[in-house]
Amino acid sequence: MAEDGGSSGASTTFPQQCSALRKGGFVMIKGHPSKIVEMSTSKTGKHGHAKVHLVGIDIFTQKKYEDICPSTHNMDVPHVTRKDYQVIGLSDSYLSLMDDGGNTREDLKLPDGDIGKEIEKKFDNEDSFMVTVLSAVGEESVIATKVQN
Repeated sequence: MAEDGGSSGASTTFPQQCSALRKGGFVMIKGHPSKIVEMSTSKTGKHGHAKVHLVGIDIFTQKKYEDICPSTHNMDVPHVTRKDYQVIGLSDSYLSLMDDGGNTREDLKLPDGDIGKEIEKKFDNEDSFMVTVLSAVGEESVIATKVQN
C-alpha cells in the first residue's frame, strides 16, 4: 500500500536505491540527515557489486560524514522541508517567527555560529529579513537569512 505524504505517523525517511542518489540530494549517513557533496562509484568487483562512496555534510551541524554502500542496496533518504519565516522578535535566544499565513511560532532557538550572529546583527539594526528553516527527521534549524523584498 502506498504511503501518503501526510505527516501524521508518516516515516521521516524513505528508502532509495544507492545508485539513484545524486550529488546535491539528501541521504541519511550514520544516522545524520546529510546533503551529498561528493559521490563516486567503484567498478563491479569480483562478487558483482559496484560500490557507491558518499560524502555528505550534516544539514544541521555542518559535520562531514562518509559511507560506502553497494549500488543495488537501499539507503534512507530524509524528508527535508524548507520554509521561510519573517523574524518579528528575539528574546532569551529564541526567535519569534511569522510565516506567510500570519501564523507565529516562538520555539526555535537562535542558531550558534555565524548565522546566529548575523540574525542578531540584522535584528539589532531593525532590518526586515527572513530566515530559512530546514526540517528533517524531527529536527529543525535556521540555516540561512535573506533580505525581505
